[in-house]
Amino acid sequence: MAVGAMIHTFTVQLSDMDRGVYEELTLRVARHPSETDAYMVTRLLAYCLEFEEGIAFSEGISSTEEPAVVVRDLTGRLLAWIEVGAPDAARLHYGSKLAERVAVYTHRDPAKVLAPLLGKQIHRADAIRLRSFEPGFVDGAVAALERRNTVTLSVTEGQLYLDMNGSSLSSSILEHALV
Repeated sequence: MAVGAMIHTFTVQLSDMDRGVYEELTLRVARHPSETDAYMVTRLLAYCLEFEEGIAFSEGISSTEEPAVVVRDLTGRLLAWIEVGAPDAARLHYGSKLAERVAVYTHRDPAKVLAPLLGKQIHRADAIRLRSFEPGFVDGAVAALERRNTVTLSVTEGQLYLDMNGSSLSSSILEHALV
C-alpha cells in the first residue's frame, strides 16, 4: 500500500444473475494518492463484475507489472488480466500473452480509449473486450462514495443496478471490441 493511500471499505451484496454469482464481500480498497475516485470506483466494479475464486486487487496504479485486478488459480498461474482506465496497446499485448483472458473496464469515453489501440499489435485482440458504462453512471457512484460503503450490486440481462449508501443508479454494461 502506498504512503498516503486512503482506505475505503465496501460491504457488497453481489447478485450477478447473468453468471450465477451470489456473494457477500467485504473489501478494503486502497486509493493511491494519484488515483481518481472514478478510477477506484471502476476498479471496484471490475472486481465485482469479474468476481470468481482467486480474484484479487493488485498493487493498483503503482504496479507496472500487473493490471488493476488479477485472477489466479491455486497454483498462482495467471488466469485473468483485468485492466481499468485506458491501458496502452503494449500493456494489453503483454497481458494477453500471460493470461487466458483479458478484460478492460473504463470510466472514460470508450471511443477515446479505443482510438489509440487501432492498428496496434495486440496478442489475441479479437478476444479482448472493453466494457464501459452509460455516461454519468460512474460519476453518480463517485458522488455517493464514502470511507465506509454499503453496496448492493445486481446484474441481470446486461443491466447493472447499483445501490451505494442509499443512492440508486443503473446502467447497461456496454461492450466494445478492440478490432
